[in-house]
Amino acid sequence: MALKDTINTMKKIISCIGEDLDKSCNGNRAAAQRARTNSIKFAKCAKIYRKESIAAEKKERGKGKKSVKAKKTVSKRKN
Repeated sequence: MALKDTINTMKKIISCIGEDLDKSCNGNRAAAQRARTNSIKFAKCAKIYRKESIAAEKKERGKGKKSVKAKKTVSKRKN
């Protein structure tokens, strides 16, 4: 799955959870069960998102500027 696809999936799951939570507040037990089930799906999708976002970040770093090493500063000691 690509990062954008994962983000879209997460958004869809969150919207479903929100709708089901509203319904469960009104006493709908089936909606409460759907919210619990979707929260598990969201957790799995969040793990995938973390892996993909780290991979994308590493790819982005490698593609951009080369890392510049910090210059060593020599401090002058007072005698």
